[in-house]
Amino acid sequence: MTDLSRYRVDKQRVRATFDRAASSYDEAAVLQKEVCSRLLERLAWIRLQPARVLDAGTGTGQGLRGLRRRYRGARAVGLDLSPSMLRQAGKGGGWWRKPGLVCADVEALPFADAGFDLIFSSLTIQWCNDLDRTFAGFRRVLAPGGLLMFTTLGPDTLHELRSAWEAVDGHAHVNAFLDMHDVGDALVRAGFADPVMDVERITVTYPRMGRLMRDLQAIGATNALLGRGRGLTTPSRLRAAEAAYESFRNAEGVLPATYEVIYGHAWVTATPAPSPLPERGVIPIARS
Repeated sequence: MTDLSRYRVDKQRVRATFDRAASSYDEAAVLQKEVCSRLLERLAWIRLQPARVLDAGTGTGQGLRGLRRRYRGARAVGLDLSPSMLRQAGKGGGWWRKPGLVCADVEALPFADAGFDLIFSSLTIQWCNDLDRTFAGFRRVLAPGGLLMFTTLGPDTLHELRSAWEAVDGHAHVNAFLDMHDVGDALVRAGFADPVMDVERITVTYPRMGRLMRDLQAIGATNALLGRGRGLTTPSRLRAAEAAYESFRNAEGVLPATYEVIYGHAWVTATPAPSPLPERGVIPIARS
């Protein structure tokens, strides 16, 4: 079994960084918006008309807005750890039938049993310390016949940035991420039925490492590992990391930042799952 201790994050730091990033998130979250859009598109493959929908880790509300458009008669709730993110999500709610917004941790859902028919969660569970507990909570609040649909990040995510910093000081500067098979195993342990998993790699390109670092800071995706180095990143170390990152510059003259995106869905009861979606290749996204 995978040793999970190195994946633990500081939840207070996670909340604080996302609170600070709430106002700048939408402008910088190119990858996050794309993944959320692709997950919303996958709902077209699913025969489900939920009456109660939860967006777990709603952030500024992109997924919540998409769910409300698709399921216009459903009661939609957005949950997030960050109060500032929820305030941003509330701005796009419209004046009529506003969605419910709940500030809470996805690892401790404050909802009654069987309260939802669909849980949608895009790029959130990688911030959880106990995936078994998280999936057990999702399982508890889903009604019979309910669906969990999510994305998360795999271990190849930002491997270029991780490698560059490791060449400089050996400290963890990038969060660690679970393998797709570990995530699938956790679904089974939680009692979900018919899990379907697949993965794709998306490459965002940058002219220099500093732009990538600014984007990560602007969306709140900074290093939150409990075992991270606590010293200051000196200018000389930063320059050394930038030099190490240059080894990844490609033939087009740009620096890649790879994201391994894991997609998963599973049912509360033994509902037949649709055929797995086709495998995806590498999709480049350029940041100027």
